[in-house]
Amino acid sequence: MQRHVTFTHVHNFRDLGGYRSVDGRRVRWGRLFRSDSLGKLRGADWDLFLSLGPRTVVDLRYPWEITRSGRVPEHPSLAYHNLSIEHRPYDQAGLDPDVDPARYLADRYAEVAHDGTAELRAALEVVAADTAPLVFHCHSGKDRTGLLAMLVLSLLGVDEQDVVADFALTEQATARLVAEWHAEHPELTLRWPAYGRAPAEVMQLFLTDLNQRYGSVRGYASHRLDVDDALVAALRERLLEA
Repeated sequence: MQRHVTFTHVHNFRDLGGYRSVDGRRVRWGRLFRSDSLGKLRGADWDLFLSLGPRTVVDLRYPWEITRSGRVPEHPSLAYHNLSIEHRPYDQAGLDPDVDPARYLADRYAEVAHDGTAELRAALEVVAADTAPLVFHCHSGKDRTGLLAMLVLSLLGVDEQDVVADFALTEQATARLVAEWHAEHPELTLRWPAYGRAPAEVMQLFLTDLNQRYGSVRGYASHRLDVDDALVAALRERLLEA
């Protein structure tokens, strides 16, 4: 099966299928996708997107980002949810060049994990309730998308090493994300050399901090998101092979 789906204007779209759960089952292919902004879909990209059969899109961006950059095109078969999980915006492109991406981004993820509890819980409920293919995304498909992907995969029982490795796959899209930034902001200077990057150390450090505080991702989800056994069971029923 193919993890990366190649579009012309969408740069970081991939299938979360195939990862093995602790009980030996694998995540179903073609059911759950992660992406950068779907507001860029048009022409052949839109046709390819529809061919994947999505019925739900979860947009993790701020409403002002959607106003600025657009949302997934409306379609009669497509349900759309805007759940802005981040509450403290920051400008990665303008960061000082010597800012360490691992510590800086891990701290930002911690903020999202504690600010966006209502939206994260709602996103998990949408994922668990939908039996058709679903796509969730933010702007670059890296940080907010990476956090939700981590939550879902961890609750499915996927090994932490695989969760971290999935996060780091965004590195394959970094060059295109950087080129897109330059095209959108020709009058600005990209100051932070780590823009668009997703080194494994970022997610590993965030998970280490989360595990130290809550014991596990499941402990965090239970304590902060009120995720109970029924919701975890629903996620596993929907997304794991029988």
